[in-house]
Amino acid sequence: MNTPAALPPGSVVHLPAPAEMAAWDAAAMQDFGFHPHVLMENASRAAFAVLEKEYGPLAGARVHLYAGPGQNGGDALALARLLAAAGAKPLTLLARPRSRFRKSAAYNLRLAEKLGLPIRPLSRAGRSMDERPDILVDGLLGTGFRGPLSPDFAAFVAKINAASGKSLIFSLDIPSGLDGLTGRPGPDAVRATATATFEAAKAGLFLPHARPFTGRLHVCPIGIPAQIKAAHPASFAGIAPGIMDHVPAASPLMHKGTAGKVLVGGGSPGLCGAPLLCAMGAMRAGAGLVTVACPAGIEPAVKAGRPEIMTAPLPETSPGAGWSADMAEAVRDMATAADAVVIGPGLGRGDGGEAFLAGLFSPGPLSVPLVLDADALFFLADVPDLAARLGPRAVLTPHPGEMARLLRLSVAEVEADRPGAARTLAARTGAVVVLKGPGTVIVDGSHAGSPVILSPHAAPNLAVGGSGDVLAGVVARLLAAGRSPLLAACLGVYWHGLCGERLSRRFPRRGNTAVDIADALPRVFRHPQP
Repeated sequence: MNTPAALPPGSVVHLPAPAEMAAWDAAAMQDFGFHPHVLMENASRAAFAVLEKEYGPLAGARVHLYAGPGQNGGDALALARLLAAAGAKPLTLLARPRSRFRKSAAYNLRLAEKLGLPIRPLSRAGRSMDERPDILVDGLLGTGFRGPLSPDFAAFVAKINAASGKSLIFSLDIPSGLDGLTGRPGPDAVRATATATFEAAKAGLFLPHARPFTGRLHVCPIGIPAQIKAAHPASFAGIAPGIMDHVPAASPLMHKGTAGKVLVGGGSPGLCGAPLLCAMGAMRAGAGLVTVACPAGIEPAVKAGRPEIMTAPLPETSPGAGWSADMAEAVRDMATAADAVVIGPGLGRGDGGEAFLAGLFSPGPLSVPLVLDADALFFLADVPDLAARLGPRAVLTPHPGEMARLLRLSVAEVEADRPGAARTLAARTGAVVVLKGPGTVIVDGSHAGSPVILSPHAAPNLAVGGSGDVLAGVVARLLAAGRSPLLAACLGVYWHGLCGERLSRRFPRRGNTAVDIADALPRVFRHPQP
C-alpha cells in the first residue's frame, strides 16, 4: 500500500473513509471476482477468532446476536452459525423483518434457518431481551451509518449498553450508532468491550474520542487485494508506533555542532517562558545547540537560569520597545547558521511583531526549515500574503483558536470538521499543518491529495500552558536532523503524545507542567508504548 509522501513504511496505518471501504469491497467483487458471500464468511471467521481471544473457549457460552438488515446483520448471522458449530448457544435477534434482508445477509439468514438456529424478531423477543447472556454481539448498523439513530435503533443500542459489565459486548466492524468518518455517536452508540473491524480501521474508529465506544479495537483482514488499496488509496492515515524508529539515533562520533542547531525567535514581557520551553523541547529531543533570539530587554528573563540555552539579545529601537522590523535582518543572518528555526513562541501581539515578521520573510523564505507557532500565527491571519513567503519547508502548528482566526471561522466550526480545517489551511499555505488537540490532525500542503494524518493520542496531561511550545521545539529539532517537514511533524506529534501518556501514570490527576513534558521526551524510550 502506498505511504504518504516523505513518510517511511511502517510509520502510518491507512484508514479508509466508510465510502472508500465500500469501494474496496466493490472493486474486490467486480475487478477480482470475489463473491460477496466469501467476503462475509471471511469477516465472520475473523470475528469468531477475535471473540474467542476476548472471551476464551466458547462452548456453552450464551450469545445474543443483534442483527440489522445490512452487511453487519449478515456478519452476525454467519457468526451465529460458527458459534453453534463451536458448541455455543447463539440466539439471533432480527432488528427488521426477514423480507428486509438482502444479498449475502439474506443468504446467511436462510442458511441459519435451515440449520435450525434460534432466530427471533427483536420486536417480539420478549423475555429474551431481559436475559443477560455471556456475550452480546452488536451487528445492528455498519460503517455507512450517519446519525441520528432512529427511535427503535436508539432503544436497541440502549438495551445493549444496559448489559455493560454483565455481558461481553462485541461489535462487528463498528459500534452501532458511531459515525465511521467522524468517530462521533449519533447521539449515542454501543459501548463495546471489543470491536472487530474488517480489513482496516475506518478513520473515525482511530480517533481517540471513539475509544469509549470501540473498546479494544482489532483490525481483521478479510482478503481485499493489495492492488485495490494501492489503486484506491485511503484519504486518512494514522500515526503508528513504528514512526518512533525514525527518532534520530545517537552516533558515538557526533558533537554539539552535528547534533542539530535550532534557533528560536520569540519572547515578550509576560511571555518570556514560551521561547524557553520551546528551546527546552528542542534540547530534550536531542538538539546539540539551541539559541533563543529575543529583545535585549527581556533576555535575562528568557535565560531564566538555564545555562544550556544560549540567547541572542536583539537591540531594541528604544528601551522596552520590543520587536521591530530592524531585528529581522539579524534573525535572518542567524538563521543561516542554524539547521531549523522556530518563530512565534511568546512573540506578543504588538505592532512590532507584525513588522518583524514582514521583514523576516522579505524578500522570501528563510534558508532553513521553519516552524511557525503561537503569536506568529496571529499575525499570519492578519497578513495572509505572508503565507506565500514561508517556503516549502514550513510547518504551522495552530491550536483550534488560532486555526479559527486563520480561516475566519468559529472554534466550533473548526472542531466540527478538524480534517477539513487542516486541509484548507494546508492548501492555502503549501505548508505542513498541525492542528493540535486530542487526535491531532496533520496535512501536507505541498502535495495535492495528501491524506489527512491522525494522531491516536488524547492525553489530558498535555492540556497545559506551554505544551505547544515544547512541541514546536521537538518538531524543529527533528527538522534540524534532516527529517522532512511531514515526518518531523508526525514524529514530533507522536513523541509528544507518548510523553502525555507517560505523565498520566506519574500524574494521574494531572498537575504536571510543560517542563515535565520536555523532561519526559528522552525518557519515553524505556517504555515507548502508552
